[in-house]
Amino acid sequence: MDLNSIRWRTLVVSCLINLMIGTAYAWSVFGAAWGAVLGVSTGMVFGYANSVGPITMIGGGRINDLLGPRWVIFVGGLMFGGGVFFAGLMAQLWALYVGYSILMGLGMGMIYGCTVNNTVKWFPDKRGLVGGLTTMSYGLGSVLLAPVGRWMVDQFTVSNTFMILGLIYAAVICIGAFFVAIVPAGYVPAGWSPPAPNPNVKAPQDKDWKKMLADPVFYVIFLITLCGAFYGLMLLSQAMGIALDPKVFGMSKVVAANVVMALALFNTFGRLAAGSLSDKIGRINTLTLALIVGGTGLFLIYSGSTAATPNSSLFVVGVCMVGFAFGSLMGILPAFVADQFGPKNNAMNYGIMFIGFACAGYLGPRIMGAVKASTGSFNQAYLIAIGFAAFGLLMTFVFRAMTKARA
Repeated sequence: MDLNSIRWRTLVVSCLINLMIGTAYAWSVFGAAWGAVLGVSTGMVFGYANSVGPITMIGGGRINDLLGPRWVIFVGGLMFGGGVFFAGLMAQLWALYVGYSILMGLGMGMIYGCTVNNTVKWFPDKRGLVGGLTTMSYGLGSVLLAPVGRWMVDQFTVSNTFMILGLIYAAVICIGAFFVAIVPAGYVPAGWSPPAPNPNVKAPQDKDWKKMLADPVFYVIFLITLCGAFYGLMLLSQAMGIALDPKVFGMSKVVAANVVMALALFNTFGRLAAGSLSDKIGRINTLTLALIVGGTGLFLIYSGSTAATPNSSLFVVGVCMVGFAFGSLMGILPAFVADQFGPKNNAMNYGIMFIGFACAGYLGPRIMGAVKASTGSFNQAYLIAIGFAAFGLLMTFVFRAMTKARA
């Protein structure tokens, strides 16, 4: 098989694998069911799963850079599927934290960092588009699983659903791992030549993690990542609860589930659209637009929630805008990191940058839960999230100033 066919096969299989691990973002469908079974709040189970991901993204990224992606994805598949199966088998709160938060979260980070960065290396001619496709499939998992998961819970109970899904995840990911190929050293796609360097712009160099951490630009991108992920993960963790809240919107379970699906769908679409757009207008310009869209969406949610008569239409539109903005960040970030610090060490570098995402995954749901507990509503949390979006927007202009000074 020629290299062009291998790279496209790797892209397709990587997207399928990311589809499996992306189902973790349908947690709000399962969280309510687990809460009813266990009689406790399960909101932080998803938050902790996101928080531990960078641990294996960094370690797995290093192994991927040295040995290739197959065994990284294989081991990650055992952890991801096994963690979900274990949580369903034991059906206890501690098992959710051990199986779903830790084992599944570590497996998710290991796989995601490997599939995204390995595929981006295969496509230096289409970095933004391919980064968008691989992260889009990650977001699409929750769109597809939301209605299926809701049906499975009704038919088989939530614990049995987890055991079934865990086996499916492990099988698909571990088999798919052997169809993912490592990029040959010095690979250049046939018929493509790297663009001529701009004499007015300093060309990015391949930097290892030490040199990346010594570069002030890293910390600016880190803050943009943290701010852009904060409001997305905050809303993803609580979207169904907000929609169901009888004191605000009081939606039915079916309508609330559709809102969660819309959030996931726009999250998915944003990854592809922004990744492709960033190839044309630039990563930082696309990120700026995404933060503006996200902040505007949060304002609409706040307005709909605080109106004398809560406006569910504003809430739904705002949710879709926030989902699109969050997906845009995730679609752009792999190529953005590769652009700034070079593709050679991107798997490990991206894993370190993803710590910003992990911090957001911990802070967003936790702050939202704390605000709800102390005030009885989520309204102040929306204002906090708007503040994060505004700060992230400011950082995009700081980035422009730093790169201009560097040039």
